[in-house]
Parts: sequence; C-alpha cells; structure tokens
Amino acid sequence: MKGLLGSEGWKGLFLDMLMVLAGSMLVALSVAVFTVPNDIAPGGVSGMATALASFSPLSVGVWALLLNVPLLLAAWRMLGLRPLVMTLIATVLLSFFIDLFGALLPGYSNNVLLAAVFGGAISGLGVGILFLRGISTGGTDLAALLLRRVFPNVPSGTLLLLIDAAVVAFAVCVFRDLEVALYSSITIWVSSKVIDALAQGVDYAKVIYIITEHGAEVSQVLNTRTDRGTTLLPAQGGYTGGEKQMVITVTRRSVLAQTLRLIRETDPKAFTFVMDSTEVHGEGFKAD
Repeated sequence: MKGLLGSEGWKGLFLDMLMVLAGSMLVALSVAVFTVPNDIAPGGVSGMATALASFSPLSVGVWALLLNVPLLLAAWRMLGLRPLVMTLIATVLLSFFIDLFGALLPGYSNNVLLAAVFGGAISGLGVGILFLRGISTGGTDLAALLLRRVFPNVPSGTLLLLIDAAVVAFAVCVFRDLEVALYSSITIWVSSKVIDALAQGVDYAKVIYIITEHGAEVSQVLNTRTDRGTTLLPAQGGYTGGEKQMVITVTRRSVLAQTLRLIRETDPKAFTFVMDSTEVHGEGFKAD
C-alpha cells in the first residue's frame, strides 16, 4: 500500500485518479468521435487498433487492450508500482470509453481536415495531462514515457511523433489510401504540439539576471516581496571597471511584470535581462 500511495500520500493518489479519468475520457472522445469515423490512424495503440479493427471482428477498444498487454509487462520494473497501476487503469478505462462513446456519441465526418485537427488537439490534451503525472494510456504513450527516462532532453511530444510514424505507415498499408497518412500526420503533429505545450506550460519559467550596484537591496526585495530565492555573484563592469553584483532569480511568467517593477523601483539603473527556461527543478518548482 505504501508503494501505491508514494510520497504524495492520499492527496496525490486522488489527483492521479482524477487525471486518469479525465485523460482517458479525452483520448477516447478523440478516437470515437473524430478519428475512427474518418479512418484516421492517430498513431499509437489507438491508431493501430483502428487499422486492425477494420478487417477483424474485434472492436477498437478490445484491440487497444490486447496491444497494451506486452508493453505493460515490459514496463513493470521501470515504472514502479503506482505509475504502473495508474497506467493499467488508464488503459482499461480508455478501451471502455472508446466503445462507450462509439455507441453513444455521433461520429463527426463532415470535414476530415477538421476531424484531424480537433482529434489531435483533444487527444494531445488527454495524453498531456496524464504525462504531467507520469502516467500514460498505454501503448506508444507508455513507450514514450519510458523513453523519456532514457532521453530526458527530448520532448515527450517529439518522442511520440517519431514512434507514431511507423503506425501511420501500417495504417496506409491497411486502408490503401495515401490520404490516411496525410490526415493522420496532421492529427499526430497537432497532438504532439499540445502535449509539449502542456509540459512546457507547467515548467515554463523566467530566469532574471540583474547587474546592479545594490545587490543586497535588490535581493532582499525579491526575497520578501515575491517569495522567490536569489543568488548573488560578484561582477565587474567591463567598461568602467566598477564593482557590481549579479542577482539571479527564477520566477513564474505570471508574476514577471511585478518582479521587473520591483527591480526598477529598488534600482532604476540596474541592467536587467530575462531568459526563458522550460525545465526548473527545486523548491517552488518541479520536485526531482
């Protein structure tokens, strides 16, 4: 039970379950309403299941469940108990919701291009919120989650994009239609961009560098008024040769304007420049 609760306790477990439910429903909605009615293979197990279901008596949901079993077994040791259990639950829920939505909701087939775009966006949203919790819906989503640990500098959406290319090629062979590849590529590309946007949106921060003669004052204001830590480094003006300090702080983009205003009020002559950061670990940001 301890391994299932993890370091976040019951609160984290509840959040995981909520994300699993929401993510599975969104991906299933994309598949049932937008991609399957238009013979679009959205990559991953969903796309493979769509292609296999077209010439077999088994439904898309059943194929999705069957294809996930080998990957779940392979991921047993790498994921740990809690992420694996959550992924297994998400896999089962995805298969269930695909068949449920397919029976209850009308498929959209008026415009294949719109179906490809919206299908990719909704699917990416579902997969993305699961990835934020270290969970997947199984299949190539699970493969990408595992590969993310081997290649941490490669965005999750990019890994999925590369993996799903093989699925699209298979779907083209099954449906014997080049348009399948074209529309499927749109769906996969949109999905990967939404996933990356979600991941970067959570970790996205601004690194502020301040060159000032009043480093202690600037640091104190930022520490007390923004609740963010600072680092002070000795610096020297290259032109004047004067002694200065460099103050470094990392803040959320939502409070960037407030932070810059505080810096100007404390030292109007400070030289300040801001850089983007999409991966921040430590107190107040992502825990390792």
